[in-house]
Amino acid sequence: MKKRILLTNDDGVYSDGLRAMWKQLKKSGDVAVVVPETEKSAVAHAINLFAPLKIRHIRVEKGLEAYVVNGTPVDCVKIAVNSILKSKPDILVSGINPCSNLGMDILYSGTVSAAAEGAILGIPSISASIDGCKNFNFDSAASVVIEIIKKLDKSNLPRDTILNVNVPDMRLSEIKGIKLTYQSEARFEEEYEERKDPRGSSYFWLKGIFRIVDGEKGSDVETVKNGYVSITPLHLNLTDRRFLASLKKKKFEKFRLK
Repeated sequence: MKKRILLTNDDGVYSDGLRAMWKQLKKSGDVAVVVPETEKSAVAHAINLFAPLKIRHIRVEKGLEAYVVNGTPVDCVKIAVNSILKSKPDILVSGINPCSNLGMDILYSGTVSAAAEGAILGIPSISASIDGCKNFNFDSAASVVIEIIKKLDKSNLPRDTILNVNVPDMRLSEIKGIKLTYQSEARFEEEYEERKDPRGSSYFWLKGIFRIVDGEKGSDVETVKNGYVSITPLHLNLTDRRFLASLKKKKFEKFRLK
């Protein structure tokens, strides 16, 4: 029996990464493509509460049809499962995103959040990104994701857990291998650059540098930079249980409310 696959992203329907992933996925299952109408990078887990969602069914190219939604990546997953698809997918793939989703950057990612929504809805979900800036090797990355999906058949994902996959921007023959990793603490060091419009009014443009943390052997960032595919299991429950236990031990909750 063929897999029922939901393919989404945060880049829209004309993404080269989406096409590459679709070409691989269609070999192993029935693929439904549900994507945002426009690019929605860095929208994280946003959903649309105050405006109606509209859906268009379009033909992108021969064999590739898609549902286009005027909402966020998470909106796409929600409405796909609840209103578009006849049955719940067996797996959800979000991507392939051009540029990596590593370290603390995953908290902003629409690609990762779409996969997280899949997990919330009880669907085994993968977010996939490629670590590069231009001339992306999307076909290589898609081949890697397919192999990971095949491997998943023998190791079911735990509840509320997704796999965040980042692939070096290399040809398949150049990739050194695959490693299981943990999320780095690397993050953007940001600032807002003030500029002036033609009428002299100020506006601000966000810019920043991704600061790598030294000594994080085996992290997602270190692994991808060394030419390996990074697979990081991410859990949706954000509770810091060690700190919670520490606070309870110190009787932190025992104080008088005034």
